[in-house]
Amino acid sequence: MSSSSAATWSFVGIAILVATLLVAAFAGTMMGGNALALMGVSLAVFLAGIGSSVGVGIAGEKAAGIVTEDPEKFGRLLLLQAIPGTQGVYGFLAGFLAIYRMDAFRGGLNLTVQQGWQFIFACLPVAISCCISGFWQAKVSVAGMDIVAKHPEESGRALVLPAMVETYAVLGLLASVLMIMFAVKV
Repeated sequence: MSSSSAATWSFVGIAILVATLLVAAFAGTMMGGNALALMGVSLAVFLAGIGSSVGVGIAGEKAAGIVTEDPEKFGRLLLLQAIPGTQGVYGFLAGFLAIYRMDAFRGGLNLTVQQGWQFIFACLPVAISCCISGFWQAKVSVAGMDIVAKHPEESGRALVLPAMVETYAVLGLLASVLMIMFAVKV
């Protein structure tokens, strides 16, 4: 996956975000609080998933190229490829927590429009940070793979670099979790 293709997918994610927010702004009152809240959950899961799938794809292409030349490096490259996949997990966790907080598992989905908006805004930090950080973390992972290709003994150091990008996905998750648990009034 080329950088321009990955950038296109990131743009698609942001376009989905904007389109969802526009639909919510203009039709939110008609749709009701439940629909708005579920739109927030969908944004968290879907946008984080885009970030992860694009990121894992970028890193996987690079890893495959290196493994073609030297199959012994597969184990050292696997974690570098997998790291951008964590953003999708973060989005899923935030979405699951929001659904739990809505009481949807017990059929209690009876939210006001205001509560629906609260869930949308609570899900945005993880959605946006994970959509963007998945792409950038993949780029840093690819650079780390270049390190491993030339100096396999430095694979531990190569893992530290994309972990720095992970910090911002974790902060997005943390912000969403805190808002879902303590700021949304259900």
